[in-house]
Amino acid sequence: MTGEQQPRAQAVRRAPRLASQLASLGVFGSAALGVVQFYHPPRQFIESRGEVVIADSTGGPLALASRNAFGRSGEVRVLFALPGDPVVYPMELRSDPAQMMYAWVPFADTGAIQALPADATRPLEPRFEAPSKPGFYRLALVKGQEHVIVDGPALSVMVPFAAKLGSTLNGYRIGTYLAERLGKRTDEPAPPGFVQIDEDKLDLPLTKHLRLSDFVTHDDQESWPRYAALDARLLDKIELVVAEIGKLSGKGDDASFELDVHSGFRTPLHNRRVKRAARDSRHQYGDAADIAIDSNGDGRITFADTRLIARAVEVVEQEHPDLVGGMGLYNRGSASYVHIDARGQRARWRG
Repeated sequence: MTGEQQPRAQAVRRAPRLASQLASLGVFGSAALGVVQFYHPPRQFIESRGEVVIADSTGGPLALASRNAFGRSGEVRVLFALPGDPVVYPMELRSDPAQMMYAWVPFADTGAIQALPADATRPLEPRFEAPSKPGFYRLALVKGQEHVIVDGPALSVMVPFAAKLGSTLNGYRIGTYLAERLGKRTDEPAPPGFVQIDEDKLDLPLTKHLRLSDFVTHDDQESWPRYAALDARLLDKIELVVAEIGKLSGKGDDASFELDVHSGFRTPLHNRRVKRAARDSRHQYGDAADIAIDSNGDGRITFADTRLIARAVEVVEQEHPDLVGGMGLYNRGSASYVHIDARGQRARWRG
């Protein structure tokens, strides 16, 4: 629930200098899926409860991300992990996995992949190990003299929650969570960690319709980096909802919608200042967003749009019970938007 209304254009200044760095990243989701659809590599590295499945064929690129690497929506472009955690990254390979190595390459270093030192690579396994340093990475594969950045999701290595000292994290004011104040007297755990957001990463695409800037708290702090809790289930749910809107509106699966995030992540400190916000709002945990979509395509965002979004949410939750959560419909003056979260239990309200 929220009283915070701030369109994307006013939320955080975008960083145009990131455009060249992310020239391929902005389209890698659809590009990779398109290739996978028509290409059957000689070996498939498909994560299914830890199993590796081998398929026969010939030719093709060294490696591709499998479709299920992009979430159930096929549109999630960032994976999240804590330092050193195992990472599931479904891939399709052209070569024997035993002959290949992998490395996580920081965004700033992707142009120097050919100069990867040998001690930076590890043997390829069904599950990868996340880097020890927080930040954004691309997955690189190495076979002899052949090097490739996998055309698939980026990896965000989060800063562990334990790194937060009191109410701040590296100088950024976050506040305190119920779990910190109440301990065992609350059933709501704190987020496992926070995504580190540098100013030059604001344009980084999280999904087809969402960018990192959409989840920066609107708290007017000026220091960088900033931090946000983010739940991949929410990102996947929103993209599934957008796809369902295309079906319900008769525009089809490939329909394009402009999505505006009024409020993404909120620090507990900021949440206390938002009018009518729930005391323990899901926005603080990274699994909630207030969104507005011109879902009927009439050039305006009205309550008719929120009703169509609501229908799409109901369909998605019915088809994906693990994504069930809260939904609130808001129509305040000229502002119509929908709160969507993935809290794990159904909740409905009107604001």
